[in-house]
Amino acid sequence: MIVVQNTYLSDDIARKMFVCDLQRCKGACCTEGDAGAPLEADELPVVEEIFEQVKPYLTPQGLQAIEQQGKHVIDTDGDYGTPTVGNRECAYATFDSKGVLKCAIEEAYLDGKISFRKPISCHLYPIRITRYDQFHAVNYHRWDICDPACSLGESLQVPLYKFLKEPLTRKYGPEWYAELVTAIEEHESQMLNV
Repeated sequence: MIVVQNTYLSDDIARKMFVCDLQRCKGACCTEGDAGAPLEADELPVVEEIFEQVKPYLTPQGLQAIEQQGKHVIDTDGDYGTPTVGNRECAYATFDSKGVLKCAIEEAYLDGKISFRKPISCHLYPIRITRYDQFHAVNYHRWDICDPACSLGESLQVPLYKFLKEPLTRKYGPEWYAELVTAIEEHESQMLNV
């Protein structure tokens, strides 16, 4: 367990090697599962605000799902999320010419149309955060659809926390990330001396 400020991180964050391999997984995390992408409450007005700029990037099926379900939904646990197309892919998912799922929100961001990259839950994946009153539990979500990412991470020797530096910094700030790196280095040093 690694502790940084009010976050408790599993050791997997430091030890697991991981680099997304979209050419192999085809963006399966955008289509597998039983719900759309989790959304934070403060992201709901942002999704509303950017929708017209994102709309041209949506598939016809995605647009229809959003028109029918809304720009966000509330799941059975009472959490916010993105709507889905036929209980499959996220309504904001789009496909490139090779059949790889991409995020319409992120495509608009990369084209300079909006300043919001994508929901933080997507940006952080495969990290999932559970919020408690006094702290956040930050854990690696194991899923076999990410086996190609684990293989690529192993071959490149990139730990999860380094691969996810940008979204972790976006979520918790640069000082927090610097503390994380220090905590991991100290933790690894202690493990070597045991």
